[in-house]
Amino acid sequence: MSEQDVITGPVRTPRNLAAHVAGSIHDDATASALGFRGGTVAGSVHMDQFPPLLLDAFGPRWFETGCLSLYFRTATTDGEPVLALIERPPADGSDAQVRAWATTPEGALVAEGTAAAGSPQAESALRGRELRPVDPAELRILKALRPGDPIGDCQVVVNGDRQRSAISAGAMTEPLDWYTGSSPWGGPVAAPSTVVHLLYSDLLAGLRDSMGQHVGLFGAIEIRFRSGPVFLGAAYRVTGAVTALSQTPKTEVLWFDSRARDGSGTVVAEMRMMLRQMKQSSPLYQD
Repeated sequence: MSEQDVITGPVRTPRNLAAHVAGSIHDDATASALGFRGGTVAGSVHMDQFPPLLLDAFGPRWFETGCLSLYFRTATTDGEPVLALIERPPADGSDAQVRAWATTPEGALVAEGTAAAGSPQAESALRGRELRPVDPAELRILKALRPGDPIGDCQVVVNGDRQRSAISAGAMTEPLDWYTGSSPWGGPVAAPSTVVHLLYSDLLAGLRDSMGQHVGLFGAIEIRFRSGPVFLGAAYRVTGAVTALSQTPKTEVLWFDSRARDGSGTVVAEMRMMLRQMKQSSPLYQD
């Protein structure tokens, strides 16, 4: 593949925005005890590095019907340099899906997957992935869940203050003007990390008691706009369901799908997420 076939972003230094959350994978002490080099940068933060490339590839319609689907390979710590890359799509403006990935300058693969706009025929990186489901009876942290279980139904107002605060603090790698001011659609729109927060944070509140004490981390995230963009300050109905349950020697794995509908019931955005629960962090595995 030639350099002309790849859109390469500048080297950026993503920040660990949750380093202050004690007991989380973003906390240096907790992460180090679990074998990581330090508190990790959230995968959703890495997604914020892609929009300039996606706009180059697909134009503003990426925020309307676009998709970014990433599986995270290497955890980075606060301020470690990362660059984002995507293949250049055909120049005819047709619906297309291309490879997307992020690396360190030394070549370590941070994330890999696909980016798209419109409705290409190919499945996205995560939609086409084998989820390797297991019998829930084999699990401990996720034992109360079953594929198909609903996991929330809530009204959520997109937290514009959270996004603006990250930008004003210089903690967003690619702060588009559209994130704080006017956009082609009117008001300010949500960055990928804000879309993830909308489709994840409040939704899982009801699960946390059943899962018990443990440390989790993002393993894979796909966001897809169906009738975007997502607007700051707007209210959406967010629902979700368990897609699959799996495990590795070190983790229990929850795959779930969620979606946000506007006041008319139109699906505006969707997400597929894989969450890893670290077995070593749970009292259920202290035997």
